[in-house]
Amino acid sequence: MNYESIRYTLRDDIATITMNRAEVMNALNSQMRAELLHAVREADRDARVLVLTGKGKAFCSGQDLGDAGSLNNLDLERTLRDEYEPLLRAIYGARVPTIAAVNGAAAGAGANLALACDVVIATESAVFLQAFSRIGLIPDAGGTYWLPRQVGFSRAMGAALFAEPVSAKDAADWGMIWEAVPDEGFADHWFARASKLAQGPTEAYTRIKQAIRGSYDNDVDSQLELEAKLQGACGQTRDFKEGVMAFLEKRVPRYEGR
Repeated sequence: MNYESIRYTLRDDIATITMNRAEVMNALNSQMRAELLHAVREADRDARVLVLTGKGKAFCSGQDLGDAGSLNNLDLERTLRDEYEPLLRAIYGARVPTIAAVNGAAAGAGANLALACDVVIATESAVFLQAFSRIGLIPDAGGTYWLPRQVGFSRAMGAALFAEPVSAKDAADWGMIWEAVPDEGFADHWFARASKLAQGPTEAYTRIKQAIRGSYDNDVDSQLELEAKLQGACGQTRDFKEGVMAFLEKRVPRYEGR
């Protein structure tokens, strides 16, 4: 695909997808959603880490409300089912670790696009905003799924009802994101984080994601059974053997990944 609304780079096993509509705060239109879906699938195939970020002052301002041309032509159910759901499933279901490098405001569907990633790293100046109720909507793009699991019922409900911005610092304190870091040197910071994962045991990371996500639906017996199954698979990988040998030989492991 010839990307026009995003940029895609692959460097040192890190695929970086940059939303590239800075003039509209990287608002999501149909073209961008299609390009993002294609790029995420490509990254999951070719890279060992996927990073999603935005160009300019915003990460993503959410749905481009002018995309349909007229409110009479805006079929939100179809848009969510046909365009958002495949994209969110591709991000959430990626085998490789996914990082949202939130460089600025993340609002509406843009906020929930970030929360679909495994790890969210934000600049201290970034804000997260469930803006939907401001225009008579409910949180979508996975917002009603991610938020309660990450911040609890009360904060999720307040964020949805009041539609007030949550600072990156508060988001980190609440458990919504992994960390808020200074704006200066932000790109170097998230790239270092991504590099660490790119040099790690990729197959173990895939199974970590499966185990932690599986815990939401399992009782303790089922979760212990899942752990045993996934750990047994990890124990058969070359990376496990390399990790043990590196520990015994007191050296840095050289993981092959997948």
